[in-house]
Amino acid sequence: MLVERMTKNLSNESIFSRKYGLLGKEEAHENAKRIEELCFASADDHFKNEPDGDGSSAVQLYAKEISKMMLEVLKKGPRTTAESEAPVADTPLDLGDTVLDISGGKRSFIEAGEAKELLSPLTKPGNSYKRICFSNRSFGIGAANVAGPILESVKNQLTEVDISDFVAGRPEDEALDVMRIFSKALEGSVLRYLNISDNALGEKGVRAFTELLKSQENLEEFYVMNDGISEDAAKALSELIPSTEKLKVLHFHNNMTGDEGAVYIADMVKRSPNLESFRCSATRIGSDGSIALSEALGTCTHLKKLDLRDNLFGVDAGIALSKTLPKLPDLTELYLSDLNLENKGTLAIVNALKQSAPQLEVLELAGNEINAKAAPVLAECLTAMQSLRKLTLAENELKDEGAVCIAKSLEVGHANLKELDVSTNMFQRAGARSFARAVASKPGFVKLNINGNFISDEGIDDVKDILKAGKNSLDVLGSLDENDPEGEPDDGEEEDDEDAKDDDDEDELDSKLQNVQVEDD
Repeated sequence: MLVERMTKNLSNESIFSRKYGLLGKEEAHENAKRIEELCFASADDHFKNEPDGDGSSAVQLYAKEISKMMLEVLKKGPRTTAESEAPVADTPLDLGDTVLDISGGKRSFIEAGEAKELLSPLTKPGNSYKRICFSNRSFGIGAANVAGPILESVKNQLTEVDISDFVAGRPEDEALDVMRIFSKALEGSVLRYLNISDNALGEKGVRAFTELLKSQENLEEFYVMNDGISEDAAKALSELIPSTEKLKVLHFHNNMTGDEGAVYIADMVKRSPNLESFRCSATRIGSDGSIALSEALGTCTHLKKLDLRDNLFGVDAGIALSKTLPKLPDLTELYLSDLNLENKGTLAIVNALKQSAPQLEVLELAGNEINAKAAPVLAECLTAMQSLRKLTLAENELKDEGAVCIAKSLEVGHANLKELDVSTNMFQRAGARSFARAVASKPGFVKLNINGNFISDEGIDDVKDILKAGKNSLDVLGSLDENDPEGEPDDGEEEDDEDAKDDDDEDELDSKLQNVQVEDD
């Protein structure tokens, strides 16, 4: 759409066309496409260097550079007749043309003819493409045989290769042959970025990339997500990549790694001392594997972002991880949701964080069976984390007692807090009011999620009044479509006497807290 709009602006009558000459539609389109590719590349680089930003500065740069380059094209005017008659293949591309991305549009199967057309920019003499993205296009044998020689001709200038999701829907034998062709063609390239995600690799697929993987000694970013990475596939990866010393980003997600595979992943992590971002979420890793992984992470002292969500860690792994966290002084984002940490594992982790990571900006601990007993220690930790931008404690069991305790820790300071998710935590009116008070006047706060709880209609009205009375509007309040105003916290029917007594005490405290809050008004 942007290319079309620029084409129209470049080829229509304007004060510039009257002064410098009018561009034809074909020439305008070529320039528009070139401008968009260059500016997107610059904006993308800018965004990668500011991974914690929201992308707004990258968008501003994108727009600014496009305007600047359009003006330059208009001032240059239309090319001369001699220039227009020059064969396209003999016209070197601008040195700024560094990205060839054919991933746009609907996912499609491509064969030899279309592959030749799509990859033709790589065949132009003097081209300087450094980054290619073939994702979302499914290559058959014919297309791969066309792509192979072209890739081999430019492999020495490539630094980034994205061949994620590039054999979708192909029979296994054909997909493996395509992978081998690409691997052989790219063997010896010096890449800093490689993405082979979404290809259902398994061990066979990993080994199909043997030539490519074995030749990579300078990788800084490596993505192997949703690839069916089992124990054997993880072993193959660990064996085939000769050096991970320069790795800064290593992302596994949605694989079948398990405990045995985690040992091989841990070996790769241990050999990656410069790792800054590690994602190993939804990989079916249990206690033994996660303990090995936690210990290996202790060597990654530059780690900034750690994502271990949706695994089967358990309490012992939480304790093991708590011993590693003090070794990660640069950590700013920590994602530990759905790990079965329970109170004991959670407390070990937050006690470690309280001392070692006050600079943390994102903390996720959803779905870990955390209840009110852990709330005071968790609150102490949160009080120390004055840089928090996002806190997620959803799907736990805080009830009103824990909710009020956590909310109090967030009420003072925390000027950078933007998002708070405490949905599905069994709290009622008192907890809801407390969280509303905690965020009502925070500058820049954007979202409060208290959905899925047992907040009465009166409690919802209280929350809205508190938010309206603060500096933030009702816009910050998320959906309440799953709130149950008639519901009550489930205290269980088979608890021992001590637990039952604790719950009675909580119910009594809930009532007292609600009365106190009402009297405060």
